[in-house]
Amino acid sequence: MQAREVTAGLRAAMDDVRRTVAVLAARVREAHAARVWLPLGYSGWASYCGAEFGISRAQAYRLLDVARVLAAIHEAVTAGPGMSRTRDTNTGPAGAALDYGLSQRALIAVSSRVDTVAELITRRLAALVHSGLQALDESTVRAVVRQAVRDVRTVPPPPPADPSADPTLAALRRVDELAAGTHAIGELMLEVAPAYLSDTAATDVLALFCEEIGEPLDHGLAARRYAMSGDRRALHGTVL
Repeated sequence: MQAREVTAGLRAAMDDVRRTVAVLAARVREAHAARVWLPLGYSGWASYCGAEFGISRAQAYRLLDVARVLAAIHEAVTAGPGMSRTRDTNTGPAGAALDYGLSQRALIAVSSRVDTVAELITRRLAALVHSGLQALDESTVRAVVRQAVRDVRTVPPPPPADPSADPTLAALRRVDELAAGTHAIGELMLEVAPAYLSDTAATDVLALFCEEIGEPLDHGLAARRYAMSGDRRALHGTVL
């Protein structure tokens, strides 16, 4: 019983930290938009953060990255059809970000690909709306956002521009290319059978689709699992 209570307390503390990240990002956006350093006599954002909060230049700009990513996510969530309920329940500068449960580390990791994250969220939410399979309540939207961030974080990197002639490296590169192609197929499978569906439910949805595109069903399901997890072990025995 005590272990369960400690675990519950730890979970609550983690949730508090994530909410704090979202609130901090909102305040950073407000301060930067208002150029608050000027009336205080500082030359710029970095010098203001260093003097007022004791953080480095790099940390100051990472805060801006976090704020920018959360703003883009919020815009992607609220821009699509059927999002009125989300808009109604998430007002003010902190907005819907309070409910996403995203860590600062995760947000910084996708800051250079924020357009990809936003586009992925928009597509998946639109697919859910059009499918009519599930109501877009806050928990569903949160799951879609977190999965999109995770997918972008775990997508395989592009191959090098000048690949090595070493046969071992060439073989590894072919595996990487196959994994990258399979990840793209997995994204397509997720458009048809979203992540909230179990493998069994996804099988019913994907059977005809895989037949139409000439993809074995077991490969399609493996690609879908890989796109959700980023773990290549999902491809063992099928694609790899």
